[in-house]
Amino acid sequence: MRSEREMMDLILGVAREDGRIRAAYMNGSRTNPNAPRDIFQDYDVVYVVTETASFLRDRGWLAVFGERLMMQEPDKLDLDLGHPAEVDRSYGYLMLFADGNRIDLTIQIAEETLATYGQDMLTVPLLDKDGLLPVIPAPTEADYFVRKPTKAQFDFCANEFWWCLQNAAKGIWRDELPYARQMFELTSRKSLEEMIAWWIGMRHGYRVSAGKMGKYFKRYLPPDVWKQYEGTFSDGSREHFWQAIFTACALFRGLAADVAASCSFAYPHHDDANMTAYLERVRNLPQDATDIY
Repeated sequence: MRSEREMMDLILGVAREDGRIRAAYMNGSRTNPNAPRDIFQDYDVVYVVTETASFLRDRGWLAVFGERLMMQEPDKLDLDLGHPAEVDRSYGYLMLFADGNRIDLTIQIAEETLATYGQDMLTVPLLDKDGLLPVIPAPTEADYFVRKPTKAQFDFCANEFWWCLQNAAKGIWRDELPYARQMFELTSRKSLEEMIAWWIGMRHGYRVSAGKMGKYFKRYLPPDVWKQYEGTFSDGSREHFWQAIFTACALFRGLAADVAASCSFAYPHHDDANMTAYLERVRNLPQDATDIY
């Protein structure tokens, strides 16, 4: 596997030698001093170019980066599906190489750069042939810190968590696993994980990031809470799914009560009690039941 130094020398070497490329910058985890370093980190790079058309006509210029296992071109896929994509302004190549490295490379014209550069606070300039790139502060992950919830956000999260569990419950009773799983994962789990992030933020003065899709949860959750969170995932077993749902309820209840208390919000104990009883009722319903109560 090529080293970080080798990859950066290659990325910068291409930018220096190609006259169409006038500047280069990087964002993503490699610019974040607090992100864990590992072999799976991508190289999120932007080349500022004079135009995109010549790059798109001949993709041979990408061969210099190495043997590819696979490439995705999101803008091409959008166009093929009939979705709009301003490829004359920017275009992306996501490349996974045979040695395990990955480069997410975007080419964009200067007008696009000037409209967006520095909006992501994890941005680092790499090369600027023409003094094009504005001066920006040193990279910081402050944009990604967990934000303290408003009362409206907290109320919505709690209401969404408890309300949507009824859909998962009826899906389990009907033996409709795809529906039940997706209703749980895409609604109630989303609310659970939002509450987990707030709880982590609360404990750290809202000065930490929980990571994309909660990837840093294990770093910040106490071992017993993490173990409980692990218990919210189940296999295809009906009974295990029910156990995961009730584990999620207990976890949400405890963390949400803490967040509510810290923010002087009211926790919806009435909804909690009613929905917990309802879930227990559905869990114990025989398959030939003709009514719920």
